[in-house]
Amino acid sequence: MENIIVTVGITENNYSASVDIGDGIAVATGETFDELKKEMKSAVEFHLECMREDGEDIPAPFDKDYELVYKFDPQSLLTHYKGIFTNTALHRLTGINERQLQRYASGESKPRPEQSQKIANALHKLADELRVVDL
Repeated sequence: MENIIVTVGITENNYSASVDIGDGIAVATGETFDELKKEMKSAVEFHLECMREDGEDIPAPFDKDYELVYKFDPQSLLTHYKGIFTNTALHRLTGINERQLQRYASGESKPRPEQSQKIANALHKLADELRVVDL
């Protein structure tokens, strides 16, 4: 199964996402991330259906089984999880200053690639630790 990267952004009111499909693009929005995922799946299926109806070739990897994988930019990721992780908690996980994390979340500044990777690595490490917990 091929992974298709969907780019996710967050505005004040909703989530937005896009994915390139050959010469076209599928876009979707939703008030919640779950709604966005549902709408994006529908948008991709609709786009592919229209391509078939128009006699266009379906580009790889959409011509076989695929999975949509959602990629957040740092601002969108921090905004998405702001109700779950405080800046203090993220500071403990990442070692990045709380005020700097707030600047990233507000869009006031953008993290360098190394800082973005540090955030991703810290969250992946936490996920790995939680994955082995059994209650």
